Amino acid sequence: MTHRPDTPLLDTVDTPADLRKLKSSQLRQLADELREEVVSSVSVTGGHLGAGLGVVELTTAIHYVFNTPEDRLIWDVGHQCYPHKILTGRRSRMRTIRQGGGLSGFTKRAESEYDPFGAAHSSTSISAALGFAVANKLSGRPGRGIAVIGDGAMSAGMAYEAMNNAEQAGNRLVVILNDNDMSIAPPVGGLSAYLARAVSSSEYLGLRSLAKRVASKIHRRIYNAAEKAEEFARGMATGGTLFEELGFYYVGPIDGHNLDHLIPVLENVRDSDQGPILVHVVTKKGKGYAPAEAAADKYHGVAKFDVITGKQDKGKGGGPPAYQNVFGDTLASLADSDDRICAITAAMPSGTGVDRFAQAHPDRAFDVGIAEQHAVTFAAGLAAQGMRPFCAIYSTFLQRAYDQVVHDVAIQNLPVRFAIDRAGLVGADGATHAGSFDLAYLCTLPNFVVMAPSDEAELVHMTKTAVEHDSGPIALRYPRGNGTGVALPAVPEALEIGKGRIVRNGQKVAILSLGTRLGEALKAADTLDAKGLSTTVADLRFAKPLDEDLIRKLLTSHEVCVTVEEAAVGGFGAHVLTMASDAGLIDAGLKLRTMRLPDLFQDQDNPDRQYDEAGLNAPHIVETVLKALRHNATDVGEAGVRA
Repeated sequence: MTHRPDTPLLDTVDTPADLRKLKSSQLRQLADELREEVVSSVSVTGGHLGAGLGVVELTTAIHYVFNTPEDRLIWDVGHQCYPHKILTGRRSRMRTIRQGGGLSGFTKRAESEYDPFGAAHSSTSISAALGFAVANKLSGRPGRGIAVIGDGAMSAGMAYEAMNNAEQAGNRLVVILNDNDMSIAPPVGGLSAYLARAVSSSEYLGLRSLAKRVASKIHRRIYNAAEKAEEFARGMATGGTLFEELGFYYVGPIDGHNLDHLIPVLENVRDSDQGPILVHVVTKKGKGYAPAEAAADKYHGVAKFDVITGKQDKGKGGGPPAYQNVFGDTLASLADSDDRICAITAAMPSGTGVDRFAQAHPDRAFDVGIAEQHAVTFAAGLAAQGMRPFCAIYSTFLQRAYDQVVHDVAIQNLPVRFAIDRAGLVGADGATHAGSFDLAYLCTLPNFVVMAPSDEAELVHMTKTAVEHDSGPIALRYPRGNGTGVALPAVPEALEIGKGRIVRNGQKVAILSLGTRLGEALKAADTLDAKGLSTTVADLRFAKPLDEDLIRKLLTSHEVCVTVEEAAVGGFGAHVLTMASDAGLIDAGLKLRTMRLPDLFQDQDNPDRQYDEAGLNAPHIVETVLKALRHNATDVGEAGVRA
């Protein structure tokens, strides 16, 4: 039964304008009701919970103090944006979140004027907020840029690049550091709250400004020394020396769950003519919901769950293993006898299977934080020194390190192994996390080998293949989710580079499959055979180098050939077309078609429906073949295609 909390005060708030009509003394009740509503809605849909629970009070305070949407509020990544969505007119749709046709699980410009910048990759918020702030400054419009960024996102270099460039925004830029891991802050109490209020007050800032003006009249050396002494003193008391060095006026740390602390500090920041300002707020992920607080991951991402017990509905146990776990276990096993193997991930150990490798080989596992660029070049350095590094990064996140892939790995022909998870469509996370482009951006690079397993057994063999490939960079891409259920090989075998395999023989139609669409290709072959169209199915295994001998054989012995891949245009099919064109294989009338992801960003939905929308399921393969033969399904019978 759906749990619906009693929320009389929240029921009166549809937008931040309604929120700002409340008395500050009412905000504690509102925040409590907002937290209950978040728990209730996510219990029905699943999704990101812990991060949102940690920023309930902060979300309430920001919208109460600042004039959103004129003040542009940007949530870094967006995992924590559920309370924000509820307070900005989307409460009635929260139970559609991350579902087909429903709300995005992240901020999205097309969804609301209160989402000025779409975010689902980390550490972009300060750069974007700076852009909004400077644009308003240049045009003379009111409005600040407010970035809320987590301490984990602060591990990415882009955040510091933005802060280093932020001074010109002045008081129009406010950065709120949401520290929910105590990785920066000391314990927070009454003294630190008092200090935060004091150093953000207009009286203090006014005296500071006056002192600077007076001091600027004295000898420059004395002035500089006094300025550094004042900043160092505040840094020693509050922990902000680093941010001061980057040009920010630092305030904090303050308790992010204490509205009596938050509201006056944010009001001081709002009314200050100093800036840019960084407000350091300490919160607890999963705050206020006991099962989340007790969980190791603080219920970061959850399935549907029972509100009372917190028990998640994760479906039936068992079944095929997840691809990333097959990779992690295989690599760990291979590393038992090869001390050159090491694994690198960028803040996603469990999502990539590196956690399993780390359990077996902790000294050779490296989580570098949200720093994909560093991860790739770090791996390049390891490879140059004789190690066998595996850089395990989601396809959508590897995009962030493309220059390093090209310059530091490919040009130098270093044997970095890329284990690319989440290749293809990913379901509820939608376009921002879909691995659509890795084939296009890797297959164009000289020296690269690019593989895609059709099932989990093939992934085992490809992991072994990557280990033994020391002559240059190599990548294996595989999807999110569980395998097909095939038996895993007891002994991994290294595949011959650039060689595919025939899995079904026919005479008239050839389906050239790359990756896990192989099952759909075989279903399509069943249907085509039933229509009298004898069909060959090939698992190419390698997008680069292509198995040119096999492709030539198929293209010269079949009337229709179709390539199928879980990637955007420019990948496997495009390279087959180029090879066929260069070799003159289509000059004699061969009907060659490519099937790939459509040229659009697909919104969140069930993965099966996403692939149906993309036109990459078995019926679509059949339809492509029949269209190539210029006959509708009704025109094709068991005797084959009419003359």
